[in-house]
Amino acid sequence: MSSASWHARVECGRETGAGFLVSDRHVLTCAHVVRDSARAPVAVAFPHRGDLGAVAAEVDAHGGWAGRGTDPGDLAVLELARPVPIAPAGFAGPDDAYAEPRPRLVAYGFPRGYEEGTIAEYRATAAQLIADEWIQLEAWSAHGQPLAPGFSGAAVALADSGLVVGMVSAAAGAAGVRTGRMLPAHVLARYWPRLAGLVPAPPRPGTDPARLRDLVDRAERAGAALACAPERLYREAVGPLGPPPPPDGFPSLWSAAWYVLSEVEVPGAAARFTESLRALVEPSVEAAGLSGRTAAPVPEAVAVAGEAVRAPGPVGVREAPCVPAPPAAPAPSPAPAPAGPGARDRAVWSPILVELARSGAGDDQVLVEVSACRDGRRHPVGSRTLARGRVRRQVQELIEEAFGRLPLDAAELIAFVLPREWLNEPVAHWARSADDPTPLGCSYPLVVTDRARRAGGLRHQLARKWERLDAKATTTVHRVDCAAGEKPNKLRFRLRHDEADLAGFAAPPRSPRLRPHFEASLNAPAPVLLWPRTGCAHDGGDCTGAAFLDQLAAHLSRLPPAELPRHVLEFREAADAADEPDRHWARDIQLLWDDPRCFPDAAPAPLRSPVA
Repeated sequence: MSSASWHARVECGRETGAGFLVSDRHVLTCAHVVRDSARAPVAVAFPHRGDLGAVAAEVDAHGGWAGRGTDPGDLAVLELARPVPIAPAGFAGPDDAYAEPRPRLVAYGFPRGYEEGTIAEYRATAAQLIADEWIQLEAWSAHGQPLAPGFSGAAVALADSGLVVGMVSAAAGAAGVRTGRMLPAHVLARYWPRLAGLVPAPPRPGTDPARLRDLVDRAERAGAALACAPERLYREAVGPLGPPPPPDGFPSLWSAAWYVLSEVEVPGAAARFTESLRALVEPSVEAAGLSGRTAAPVPEAVAVAGEAVRAPGPVGVREAPCVPAPPAAPAPSPAPAPAGPGARDRAVWSPILVELARSGAGDDQVLVEVSACRDGRRHPVGSRTLARGRVRRQVQELIEEAFGRLPLDAAELIAFVLPREWLNEPVAHWARSADDPTPLGCSYPLVVTDRARRAGGLRHQLARKWERLDAKATTTVHRVDCAAGEKPNKLRFRLRHDEADLAGFAAPPRSPRLRPHFEASLNAPAPVLLWPRTGCAHDGGDCTGAAFLDQLAAHLSRLPPAELPRHVLEFREAADAADEPDRHWARDIQLLWDDPRCFPDAAPAPLRSPVA
């Protein structure tokens, strides 16, 4: 410990904690220590290297901690503004903290009154994880320094070697009780894959940890719908008699891979997981053009509004889900293709999920849950049950707060997850805030999704459909007119058998004539639906929805589905700026856009702060 210059003091707002250096630019600490990082700067100092001064830092990765002391993922990875000339911490073997007799463990923290830091001596109570997340610590003696506020984020290291076995996350809440908790090193690696190269894993015959991590990275780049399947891969690897997944499931493919590698004792499970992932990834990589070969140009005909349009020139291949690709070369059309705002080509969507549902608290009560999605993980922002008249104001405030959880270069997307009977709600017309009347739909890309399709078989089928759409440079839109006479079951057949990519409706979902067709499209399931929120009432005369579908045909014929939220934003802005907004074809356009690979399905939790 005498040479452990990698110990760090972390300050963020009114919070002071500890941390430890794991590379020349990265420090690990607790997420609750930097919970105010969106509003307050983060500063890191190294008490053994006072000559370096305080180094500014930003939160580079987050374990998904939801705010309470019992919530998992209380890890934050800080990226320093500059590299520091300090040798990083090393990690001990997976069982070194639990040898008999128990080795002495030390933690270097910064409780009140110890600006320069102080040391606490502890030992692991047992190797058994608490709630599959923490190891309990107990004091080495009855008279030493207890774990107190200021130790959060401190490395727990072997006293004799200085090698790290975990990180302090909480202290006992009762006075006189000298216990605490740490996140062991292998649990930290669940939340930050780069630690896998530093934390020793138990030997698994036939499995190379570096190879497994590479397969996970390639899966994420290739765009296979593997983010939806970590639990399936896990169950296949451990077999029917193996241990079940953790109670909260796996938040990412990597968390499942590392769990099998570091914590599952089923013989051959890690090798089976690796082989199953390889079989899924390598065809996906080849299809995505990541194998080094270039896809040949394939002109493709697109049927829109009953007519075929041929897209000339080479067709690019997209590499990842939720990554908008540049529009295909334009085909002849009466209207120019709108350009996406900001020209952020191939930017990964970072959705803000706004979930609304009926509450059991009363007929007028609505459950509102808002989360920010970043790096494939979901970060809860707030959850409230409110009277329906107060929902809009609460959503405005939580959306603004959610932006603080997204990186500055994020491709934002507001996604309202609604019960099926609320899908026609005018959420795109809601004001951006109490002080800004600009419609939300004119401020950000905004879509709605069907709450009933957020889990189970429909979610799986949607992910597979998006895999197919990722390989296309053009889109087939099926036109559903008021007087088309097409039976709902025939429409469902078309959508299920990929005869069309999208469905455009001439009337809103409540329309008596088209309601069965709308239900059939949702259950097919169609990944994208568009319709006018108001319009045709089937009262004879001309169908106003026909003109809407004509405009869709003119504007959408050469736009890839992944780009639609951005282009619908442009349509809404044009309608709002028109001389007669109410007469513009896109005034009430509603876009149901549902790519489950963009929307993590972890349930949000209430926000509270932990003890330490």
